[in-house]
Amino acid sequence: MAEFTDGTWTSSDGLELHYRDYAGRADRPPVLCLHGLTRNARDFADLADQLAGEWPLIVPEMRGRGDSEYAKDAVSYNPVQYLDDVNLLLEQLGVSRFVSVGTSMGGLMTMLIAMKSPERLAGAVLNDIGTRLERAGLDRILNYAGQGRTFATWVHAARALEETQQVAHPHFELADWIAMAKRTMTLTSNGRIVFDYDMKIAEAFAKVDFDRQPDLMPAIDAMADIPVLIVRGAVSDLFSEANCGEMMARLRNAEAVTVPGVGHAPLLTEPEAEAAIDRLLAKIA
Repeated sequence: MAEFTDGTWTSSDGLELHYRDYAGRADRPPVLCLHGLTRNARDFADLADQLAGEWPLIVPEMRGRGDSEYAKDAVSYNPVQYLDDVNLLLEQLGVSRFVSVGTSMGGLMTMLIAMKSPERLAGAVLNDIGTRLERAGLDRILNYAGQGRTFATWVHAARALEETQQVAHPHFELADWIAMAKRTMTLTSNGRIVFDYDMKIAEAFAKVDFDRQPDLMPAIDAMADIPVLIVRGAVSDLFSEANCGEMMARLRNAEAVTVPGVGHAPLLTEPEAEAAIDRLLAKIA
């Protein structure tokens, strides 16, 4: 497993937030890894194993996840606030240009960066996220997010994940579900296993009016000439093949890769995804 340094930074409203810092070549821009709605820095441990040493990686945990402090007001659980938080981290680290790897919500954050400051992006990976979020996927996330369940063993936790997410990973075995449980959950002081995020995140997500989605195509236009990789799960219920095609039509230096037998979202450890990330970074190195 690649070695990393734990670091912290402080948000504008006083929260202590956590990130992982993986060392890499100083002549290359860092890879900024941005996780999904209920996830954390552990999601990118395997990607770090692939890239660390050659590429520096910065893996922040958004407020309310992992080792980052929970927000005092659930209203602040939104991508605009997360991006404000991350910008303070980048300022603290003196990072002005980077490769953004965003899974799901992290991909939305990447698009927000492109809309506001496209010159900061040396390249981008959008993992199973597009400019239009499909209702089926949103409904599925709404149904499982925020369930404050606890589990006695990792096998129980794994089976619970399988119940709600088998549609996304239909070929997972028990060992895969246990590995996912250990990425998404944590062991408490009383010996119970719980999800590693603030349940209020789901409350904020449920209040979003997804029938009035903003136009994110300007973000794609802003990335038209930089190296971009779009990764899509073949059976994704959140990111459609049609939307992927619409985005690709506006990008001039992009590749789209479909990961077979996977839904929302690919882990980026699949051979197709790993090889495509290497091709993207080869354009930047």
